[in-house]
Amino acid sequence: MQPAAPDRRRHAPAAERNRGPILDVLRRVLPARGTVLEIASGTGQHVSFFATALPALDWQPSERDDADFASIAAWAQHAGTSNVRPPLRLDVTDATWPVGSVDAIVNANMIHIAPWACCVGLMRGAGRHLVPGGVLVTYGPYKIGGAHTAPSNESFDAELRTRDPAWGVRDLEAVAEVAATHGLVLHEQVAMPANNFTVVFRRPRAD
Repeated sequence: MQPAAPDRRRHAPAAERNRGPILDVLRRVLPARGTVLEIASGTGQHVSFFATALPALDWQPSERDDADFASIAAWAQHAGTSNVRPPLRLDVTDATWPVGSVDAIVNANMIHIAPWACCVGLMRGAGRHLVPGGVLVTYGPYKIGGAHTAPSNESFDAELRTRDPAWGVRDLEAVAEVAATHGLVLHEQVAMPANNFTVVFRRPRAD
């Protein structure tokens, strides 16, 4: 009898908790069909869950580090999805991304756990690769009007900056300003559990 293959899925408890509320927003704002690029797929829990719930969309996971690929692929295999492509190596700060035009981009929990240059790179790449009318959906904690939305977020921000001074909870207005410089408009911000936000940016259609 052959020994069972090792389970390569990694687990992030937060991804299990927030995937449902994020999906509720995605159902409203994503197109009915097309290609969705996920930036910073991490364990792969989100993309397999979203792909199962939204089977008419073609999902492209990506990560900066190849070490995450096995978990991303294992989650897709476990879910039995046929609409999740093999993960791509993608660094948002690179001048070029290994993708063509996409109908939507989804990015959860990266902007605050990365240098500011990653936020800039995300917006620059989204402006370059989103089709007119396409959406960029981000998820995570934000400051609003320069202030934290909860004491727990303020403590989290301090912890992040202790781990790396280049990290931290970002001002939503600053993020929206960078997005605007790359042709993206802040379309909607949705309050989420645990003092997070799902923020939707849109690339306007040409008139």
